[in-house]
Amino acid sequence: MLIRSEALADLLAIDKLLNKTFPSDAEAKLVMSLRENGHNTLSLVACNDEGKVVGHVMFSPVMVNGADIGIQGLAPLSVHPDYRNQGVAAQLVKEGIETLHEFGYPGCVVLGDSGFYGRFGFKPAASYGLQSTFDVPAEAFMALELEPGAFGDCEGVVKYCAEFDAL
Repeated sequence: MLIRSEALADLLAIDKLLNKTFPSDAEAKLVMSLRENGHNTLSLVACNDEGKVVGHVMFSPVMVNGADIGIQGLAPLSVHPDYRNQGVAAQLVKEGIETLHEFGYPGCVVLGDSGFYGRFGFKPAASYGLQSTFDVPAEAFMALELEPGAFGDCEGVVKYCAEFDAL
């Protein structure tokens, strides 16, 4: 499995993947809108041995109490049904986190399964004094410090890019 940055030639394949893995076209529209509006910090694809895109993850900036302090939001994450439970999602998340750290981003937040994301060091965001604007269970909103103390001075509300409001 090859994990790499998305390329222009991947856009249609990513769109098809998102439409196949989610019950509506909302995530595909979200990804396209984030790209079009310059809110795509990092977008990675997983390719099988034939070079077909079978997984995708995107990271975009979030605001904490209205300030852009470099924190990134992980969403969406998708894997083709034929490639699930083979570690593709884990490889995408791991590579994404490592790349964000290399680029100097201080932290990352995610809405998702605490069992899955906890494996990468994500903790309940509330333990950092962070809360989501979305009405979700507290254990589903998690944060990861990529730099020690990244969330030390930024308690408050985390707001994803406006494109997420359409979900």
